[in-house]
Amino acid sequence: MMLKTLLLCTAVGVAGAAQAAPNLPRHADLDLATAQQLANATLKHCTGALSVLDRGGNVLVALRPESVGTHNLLASQRKAYTALSSKTPTRQFAERARNNPEASNLNTLPELLLLGGGVPLYAGDELVGAIGVAGAGGAEQDEGCAVKAAQQIGLATQRN
Repeated sequence: MMLKTLLLCTAVGVAGAAQAAPNLPRHADLDLATAQQLANATLKHCTGALSVLDRGGNVLVALRPESVGTHNLLASQRKAYTALSSKTPTRQFAERARNNPEASNLNTLPELLLLGGGVPLYAGDELVGAIGVAGAGGAEQDEGCAVKAAQQIGLATQRN
């Protein structure tokens, strides 16, 4: 009898604990293998420094070809962070900031870089990370390179 009571109490306790666990959202994650594919695709489209960040802003891949100035690696990371944080391509974000006097102080935040070349990365409607490219020949070329690389591996740069 005591064994049955013990088993019943254990079963009730386990069932209660399982129900008490929160129903947390599940997210798609940009992994290292995909980040490396994205980096390789980027280097096929241009020669520039690049940084790929996951959804939390952590660097997965950072590369700088020898022919590209060293400052471009940090610039690529800041562009990627800006795109991730704003969920907006950095060239578009910079344009909006220039046209909005209330946003003019955004360039004082050391983490942000208001130059084209950073784009958010989406898997369907879900933000999974960002890529930043710098030193490929200007903001338009940096952004174009990032967009082509994302499209090549099946990621979107805008929410569907």
